[in-house]
Order: sequence, then structure tokens, then C-alpha cells
Amino acid sequence: MKLYDLIRGNDKLGFIDALSGKRYPAGSFHRSLEIDDHRGIVFIYCDNLVGSVEVLLNFLDSRFAVTLLSAQLNSSFKEDLENRYRPYYIYDPVRTDISGFELFRAGENIRLFRSRQRTLYPVHADIKLLLSTSGSTGSPKFVKLSDDNLVHNARSILDYMPIRPHDTVPLNVPIIFVYGFSIFTTNCIAGGNILCTSHDVLKKEFWDDFHKYQCATIGGVPYVYEMLQRIGFFRKNCSSLRYMTQTGGILNHTLTKTIAGYCATWNKQFYMQYGQTEASGRMAYLDPADILKKESSIGFPVKGGRFEIDDATGELIYYGKNVFGGYATNYQDLNEYQHTNKLYTGDVARKDEEGYYFITGRIKRIMKLYGTRMNLDEVELILKNALGGQTFVCFGLEDKYLAILHLNDELPEDAIKQVLKEKMGLHPGSLRVKYVHALPLTPNGKVDYAAVTDLV
Repeated sequence: MKLYDLIRGNDKLGFIDALSGKRYPAGSFHRSLEIDDHRGIVFIYCDNLVGSVEVLLNFLDSRFAVTLLSAQLNSSFKEDLENRYRPYYIYDPVRTDISGFELFRAGENIRLFRSRQRTLYPVHADIKLLLSTSGSTGSPKFVKLSDDNLVHNARSILDYMPIRPHDTVPLNVPIIFVYGFSIFTTNCIAGGNILCTSHDVLKKEFWDDFHKYQCATIGGVPYVYEMLQRIGFFRKNCSSLRYMTQTGGILNHTLTKTIAGYCATWNKQFYMQYGQTEASGRMAYLDPADILKKESSIGFPVKGGRFEIDDATGELIYYGKNVFGGYATNYQDLNEYQHTNKLYTGDVARKDEEGYYFITGRIKRIMKLYGTRMNLDEVELILKNALGGQTFVCFGLEDKYLAILHLNDELPEDAIKQVLKEKMGLHPGSLRVKYVHALPLTPNGKVDYAAVTDLV
């Protein structure tokens, strides 16, 4: 069965437009757009509003492979990606003109860009969804996911997630990320209403809508819950809230205790989870009853999944039908899909005597900053290209800050922060910039990333 068929089978599903208050039954979006019956690629620049949802559902039901990207992506990154992948359709609510594309009305409220050349190229039949491996750097590297991958992961999440048929869930996690996408799809399959909103959980408008529509859940990365703690959210009851979900890193001990106390006092549940885009979303979760007993654990694999730990490297290996079919960096890579059930996660892990798994580090140069996954090599390249080819070294500090070291004592700190703000949307407060006289090197002359953290 296809993912869209599972969603289509939920006759209670509706979508609430937070801007107008109008509710759209899911059936009103079924084949509501006039799109060609081809096997090609569509780029959907999403903003979590009802228009993006309508476009996404129509293309999930089509023969097209769907690519989800941020509507706020830098324009030069958009152009580069479009040149690399040659999409047949583009949905972008930000732009009014794209070279080589014609803008037309595809539905009552939807405009699409269609390639003037309408060039088609081979796309493997099993590729249904393309997600970027890096949320905001405009990386051309996409994860190739099939309908089977997505269905298996959705069903494994529904096996433990307490979604009810009349639940309303707000789209506060962007659906361009696999976490947000899986929240969207699982609630479309088993829930009641999806609240389409551009507000995040730190905005008053979000909570006005949350209470108005009696939302049942929120999701977020550790930073979101840290901010909720700061504004006093956990000091009073939120009557409609039944459960919360979290991924993107481990919570600190104090916050974990606060959330556990909140849940015990007000009869809520908190699900700590572990996942990667390459596994279609979530690979493990910690039962809410174990939040204090095993607070830094990722728990156990989801239904149908299995973990191993490599004896030589300590790397966590995942097995499951939700494992992706390889990466793509341009349109030529879309003519194949590699079937496998094995994923090397890049995370170092251990298992305790009771069988609980714990992540203890990373072996790849990937970090998550406030839940957004970034390739640090790509960040360094962006800075190098923007600031005259100078040397930059980037690394994460406790998943809370991005550290940037450089060797030019005349380069203003603000110039570096401005580049990362413009190119990646990173807040200057999340950056730690430092000039150093020299960088530690390994015996073969490469930067010693294990030693550079001592310089900050």
C-alpha cells in the first residue's frame, strides 16, 4: 500500500488554515490540482501552510517523486538545486518568476511553475521522496526514500504513538525535515485535524491557536523544550495537551526532571526518540515511563527495527524496512535505488545490561543545531567561498553552538556571522567565532578536529 492511500483512507482527516480559520476536509484536496501524468521530479518549497499541504498531497498521489525544501532557502541555493535536478514542476510561494519555467494556475488557490522544455529523464520507480541531508545549507545531497520506506516507518511509529481519531496536531515542526514529515503523515493516517500554521511554539499566536483548536500534542528538538522551560510553560497545566514528542539530541538532566515532574503532575506523556533521514524518520523511542530511569537513553528500536553495535568502531547499525535507497547529488543519480535494510548511523553507541541503547558520540562530521542537521564540511566551504578562500574550521559545541575558528586577525567576527545568517539562517547567538594563530594538525597535515575543541 502507498503512503497516500493510508492517508486517503482516513475519512475524519481535515486541515485547518490558522490564518483564516477555515477547515478543509482532506477529500477536498484529493486530485484538486491539474498536473501532468508523468514520471518526473517536483520541487516543493514548503512553509507548513495549507497551500503547501494541498500541493504535497496531490503529488504524493501522483507518479512524481517529491522533493521537500525550505521556502526560505537562499535564492542562489535554489537556482543551483534546480540546475542540478531539472524539476518538471516547482511550487514556490516566495517567487513570481523562474527562468525556464511558466507560472500557471493549477488549482483554485495554487500556482505552480512548469518547465518550459518539459524535459523528462529516468527516475527509478521506487523513489517517492527526496529529502535534503542538511536543512539550511542548500546541500545538493538528497536521501532517496520509497513509498515502502515511508509506510513501514509510519506504521512503526503508530505502533507506540498515542494518536487518537479526533486529535488536532499543529504543524510546528517543519515538514521539510523528516521528523516534521513523519509527524504530518502519522497524524494524517490516524488523527483528526492538522493545524497548518507558520508560528512556532515560542509565539503567542501559536498558543492562541493551540488553545482555540484544543490541540493534543507538540513536537520539538531539545532547544524548543529549553525555551518552553525558560518561559515557564511547565509550571501550569495545558488542558488539551496529552503528549509531547522530542528528537534531535539528548535533553539536559535538569530539563528532563522538570518535564517528568510536569507529566506526573498533569498526566501527560513525553516521548524521547532517535531517528535519521536515512531511516525515513524514527528508529527508536524511550517509553515515557522510563524518562527518569533511563533519561539519556534512546530506548529500544521501533517495531520492525533492530540495532547492532560494531565491535571494532562502536558504531550503531540499524536494520529495518525503512532504510533509504541511497543518496543523490544530481538528476543522474535518480535512475537507481539501492535496496537494503542496513544503515550505518555514524553514531557511537552502547547498550546497557537491560538492553537500553545510549548514543555516546558521532563519528561523522555532522552536527545538529537546534534540531537542524548540518554538514560541517559544507559550512566551512560556504564561509570559504563567501570570504575569499580563507581557512575556517567548524565544529559543534554540545549541540547548542556552532564554533568557527579562523586564521585572519583582520576579519571581523560580524562578517562571519552575517554570512551564516544570510546563507543558512543561523542566529548570531548560536555562533562562537574565534581567531587563532595556528591550527593543530594530524601527522598527514590535515586539521586535527579532535584537538581543535580545546581552542575554544
